[in-house]
Amino acid sequence: MGATTFAFSVVVSTLGRTQELSRLLESLEQQSLKDFEVVIVDQNDDDRLCDILSPRPWSFTLTHVHTPHQRGVSRGRNVGWRRARGRVMVFADDDCWCAPWFLAKADTLLKATGADIVTGRAADETGRSINARFETTAQSIDRKNVWTTSIEWMIFFRRGVLEALGGFDATIGPGADTPWQASEGQEIILRALSAGFHCYFDPSLYGFHAELNVRSPDAAMLHKARGYSRGMGFVMRRHGFGLATAIYWITRPSIAVVIHTILGNGSRVLYYLNVARGRLEGWCQTV
Repeated sequence: MGATTFAFSVVVSTLGRTQELSRLLESLEQQSLKDFEVVIVDQNDDDRLCDILSPRPWSFTLTHVHTPHQRGVSRGRNVGWRRARGRVMVFADDDCWCAPWFLAKADTLLKATGADIVTGRAADETGRSINARFETTAQSIDRKNVWTTSIEWMIFFRRGVLEALGGFDATIGPGADTPWQASEGQEIILRALSAGFHCYFDPSLYGFHAELNVRSPDAAMLHKARGYSRGMGFVMRRHGFGLATAIYWITRPSIAVVIHTILGNGSRVLYYLNVARGRLEGWCQTV
């Protein structure tokens, strides 16, 4: 890694997406804060991103790191932050996008709170929270609220945190060669808390994402729900959360199964059943 020369690095680990990645880059062009770079870690086996990344002169510094045959978003993020030169890192999803104030807002919060990690939430373009439960007030993050104050692509890290912790655990997260397909963000925040770092959530900080279809999920969505939930259960067990906490998070979707069974919403029954089963499997590590 060279000298730290940017306020922010936006690191994107990507596989399979083109139009969505282009939308993200276009939204970064509109940022009011200009002191940032973008690092694309391209896990595609082909050259599909060349037509997106090369033809135009982007207003920001863009580094394209091609790592064909590698898989796993956490592995890609670790490659990216080690190549990046920013004082603060955010790991954008390759299918998210952001408002023009996005980086400036994060900068303001980091300075105002003095936090080592600042997190936000996922939203649609009206600002409504989607794809997870989030707290509605700004607050410090601790072991109790870590599950409702973070989502991986809305976590801003000061570089020193990543250096101290060694980055993400590459065995957790989408694309990892394990059953634990999510909660890599909560896992690294829990390690940061244990190491004494100050982590802070503010719901006024959010990025945009497509809303997951949990009302009429297809087979791929059901598979994702189970894999993501396994990750949550696994991380809870790894970090010493007690049985009562596990029961709480397994019972919530189980209650939803009962409710939607009564209402006759078969698709939603299947979705919440996969969530409950996944969390239980992750907690018991029986996959």
